[in-house]
Amino acid sequence: MPRLVLAAMLAWFAAGTAADRVEPRASIGGLPAHAAAALDEIAGCQLSPSGAFLIFDRRAHAVYRFTKGADAPRKIVQIGSETGRIIRPTAFDVAPDGSFAIADAPGDERRVQLFTEAGSPAGGFVMQGPPVPLITLGDVALSGLGTLEYTGRSILMSQPDTGAVVTEYGLNGAPLRAFGELRPTGQERDRPVHEALNVAIPVPAPDGGFFVVFVSGVPLFRKYDAAGTLLFERHVEGPEVDGYLRQMPKTWPKRRSGGGEIPLVPSIVRTAAVDREGNLWISLVAPFTYVYDARGEKQRTVQFRAAGIIAPTGLFFTRDGGLLATPGCYLFPAAL
Repeated sequence: MPRLVLAAMLAWFAAGTAADRVEPRASIGGLPAHAAAALDEIAGCQLSPSGAFLIFDRRAHAVYRFTKGADAPRKIVQIGSETGRIIRPTAFDVAPDGSFAIADAPGDERRVQLFTEAGSPAGGFVMQGPPVPLITLGDVALSGLGTLEYTGRSILMSQPDTGAVVTEYGLNGAPLRAFGELRPTGQERDRPVHEALNVAIPVPAPDGGFFVVFVSGVPLFRKYDAAGTLLFERHVEGPEVDGYLRQMPKTWPKRRSGGGEIPLVPSIVRTAAVDREGNLWISLVAPFTYVYDARGEKQRTVQFRAAGIIAPTGLFFTRDGGLLATPGCYLFPAAL
């Protein structure tokens, strides 16, 4: 074999395996321990432009604000079913201007509410139809409203029951557009399962496009441009997902709901986010995070370590190059 060809093959092999080597990352800060200890379940933690922590506590049905040097987090959104309060919340996201959105479920409604950074109500709307759990993450059932992404101008959701992977809404609840064909699943005859296997996390990218990460079934992601045109699709591959693929069922258990029977489909992906350079970070149910560049090529396998190894349920990239991860709201270096 010619030496140049052999050298090229060895270089390719080394590059391919480097992405699968696990890179440990240790916490370098984050929410102070005394503040974290005052909360029940940190399901989301992001920084506002002013530098304050905005913390979503799912178990307490509340949002807290914590500023550096404070004695304790201050509750800015209370539990309750009335407007301006939240009950059975499922999703939380902060816009670049510091305002935030929360999806919750008062009674049989699906609701999205908007708040200022200080926690004052700033609008919202009620979705049509009852909440339908499609994906399970441990003992938590997630609906399409578990994948809310708030840009400050619009809200992106995964609602495969509409026939599209992503639906974008205006801040008044008016549908603006839908894009992305449902992926083939082999379960098209069982519509609820087919839709469950098409639940995804939509994530805006710095170039104006979107990554869409499917959270169950065969793990893969797509990249769309700003107009919603599919650019490429990539499988999520690595030794950490091999066991999941080998054990992936052909049928799923169901449970009774107000609208009939619904399937319980386990998730393989916990969360996903895009950093300021356009790299896609996908955190698995197993405590590993895969990092892909803007072209969809795998770059890293990262494992986060704070008070032990953590499996992130939320990722937020700070303006100064850090990465906040929940649970715990720990800070990690984000640079590749």
